Amino acid sequence: MASEKFVVGERVEVLCDHIEDSQRVNGWLAGQVIQADRRMVAVLFDPGTEVFTSNGYPVPDRTLWCAHGSRNIRRIDP
Repeated sequence: MASEKFVVGERVEVLCDHIEDSQRVNGWLAGQVIQADRRMVAVLFDPGTEVFTSNGYPVPDRTLWCAHGSRNIRRIDP
């Protein structure tokens, strides 16, 4: 069910700015939930992946935060 909260260890996709084929793009990028509380989810992306905050700053630790109900995070179909 789409309204269920994400859990640590789950693979998800986040809609974000990232580098793909040497170009900066906005699209879905797979990562893993590494922390979750009642409101927010932290998603870690694979080593070597460059991701950016919504205002364009690079994220050195490759971790983005999203609200559980955000349209910018979704489960990866099994």
